[in-house]
Amino acid sequence: METIFDLANQQAELSRLEAASAQPGFWDDPDRAQAVLQQVARLREAVEPIERLIRRSDDLVGLVELAAEDGDDASLEAELTRDAEALRRDLDRFELQSLLAGEWDNRNAIVEINAGAGGTESCDWAQMLLRMYLRWAQEQGYETEIADEVPGDVAGLKSVTFEVRGPYAYGYLQSERGVHRLVRISPFDANKRRHTSFSSVDVIPETEESDAVVIPPEEIRLETFRSSGAGGQHVNKTDSAVRLHHLPTGIVVSCQNERSQHKNRAMAMKVLQARLLERRRSEEQAKVNQLRGEQQAIEWGSQIRSYVFQPYTLVKDHRTGCEVGDVMAVMDGRLDPFMQAYLQWQARKD
Repeated sequence: METIFDLANQQAELSRLEAASAQPGFWDDPDRAQAVLQQVARLREAVEPIERLIRRSDDLVGLVELAAEDGDDASLEAELTRDAEALRRDLDRFELQSLLAGEWDNRNAIVEINAGAGGTESCDWAQMLLRMYLRWAQEQGYETEIADEVPGDVAGLKSVTFEVRGPYAYGYLQSERGVHRLVRISPFDANKRRHTSFSSVDVIPETEESDAVVIPPEEIRLETFRSSGAGGQHVNKTDSAVRLHHLPTGIVVSCQNERSQHKNRAMAMKVLQARLLERRRSEEQAKVNQLRGEQQAIEWGSQIRSYVFQPYTLVKDHRTGCEVGDVMAVMDGRLDPFMQAYLQWQARKD
């Protein structure tokens, strides 16, 4: 929350550094100059969103005053309502983003969904979760790309891996890591009985060149195979799909949604890099937790969130207690209440 309460100091520091960067001889020390410019960029990133919100708030106050003078101007009232709602949403989004201060929060995210116990019902649930996250990403203006998907035997997906690209994608989506539980009347049950099924969601940050894990070629076994997913005649009739086995850890990564084997291999390597980095981070965190005497790992079977369609409608996060009664809105990607509650809960824990 520092960006909210320390705005004046940040603006003053930004002005000072910008003035310093305009002085003769600034580039005499290139390393120092680069460090200053990086600090300027960070301050601008913190200050400018707040300044934009303040300007919009001032404009809205002016609009309210104008509406009060004009009396019953329906078009002005509609504009005021629309602008106020937009400002409220952006303020909520800014408050949410202000909680994203982790080392990896501003990264792109790689998401993997796996169907659990429940057969066809769980495969269908995995596909529903994929749709929910794609809808959420679209609403945020993020780009998405499916790297690999394994269809269910009857319907849905056994597993799917996709990338979400955009500012703070990992920071937001980290709240989704864990087991998600569905309760509904199964469309696959002729007797219309209520079923409970599970799917797991894993979220890892995409690596950058500066933190990429070096993988010796001899540690990787490459397999090529024919794609089993959608993609047209070329994808399904050539061995363009790629599977990478990391021999020391046993991690296996597949990619089959690109047309060329080269592109599939590049995407698979990106996912493997991210998984190895996440493994390293998890091992380091496990050592810290051991010293603290804490156990914070999410285990399969201990659901983080339940989605109930029958006999009532409710989505409840079991970590934070956040509840939303409009289950269909959640399935359409309205996840901000859960993400905000998670980030606030995490901040209290830290």
